[in-house]
Amino acid sequence: MMKKPIRVFIVDDHPMVIEGMTSMLQQQPSLEVAGYAMNAASCLGFFINNSADVVLMDINLPDKSGTDLCKDLKDKFPDLKVLGISNFNQGSYVREMMNQGGSGYVLKNVSKEELLTAIHSVYNGKQYLSPDAGQAMRKETERQKELPLITKREKEVLVLIAEGLTNPAIADKLFVSTSTVDSHRKSLLAKLQVKNTAALIRFALENRLIKSTD
Repeated sequence: MMKKPIRVFIVDDHPMVIEGMTSMLQQQPSLEVAGYAMNAASCLGFFINNSADVVLMDINLPDKSGTDLCKDLKDKFPDLKVLGISNFNQGSYVREMMNQGGSGYVLKNVSKEELLTAIHSVYNGKQYLSPDAGQAMRKETERQKELPLITKREKEVLVLIAEGLTNPAIADKLFVSTSTVDSHRKSLLAKLQVKNTAALIRFALENRLIKSTD
């Protein structure tokens, strides 16, 4: 008796990438292309009435990051396997994808054989990182250990600073005094060893302490 093919869903905002992946995957008897989406909204819409086993998830989507979409899907469908596939080889992206419930991460220049291996691995409940992604993840883990520890309240203040709020506005939002916010701001500048707000925000974005609002 033949095994049921693995249903693969593709999420990418480039038609040529979708076309190329679809053509390649359709040649594999063990796989079935369940469909595709070019943005997060279409992807979530598909899963209202349809299903898949493995999602090939681009990191950079027009309406939401692939890592956030991964979390949305895993919250709704815990058994769904999400494999990040991207041009981005920064360890921070790999770490975030895995932290949001992803089962693996490969680069778009990966060979056909490795992509097929990755799909079958995550479908069978294993994690799969391509060698480059795995190395980037290890470097990121080491780098994160070297970052200073900031408190939950400092993180909240940092996010609001990045949103452009003034100290009084942050104080109102967090129900604390302006002097408390100022104290947290000074603590962040000292811990992260930066001299002003612009440098603070730049450091936080570069080190993925906060997410870009773009």
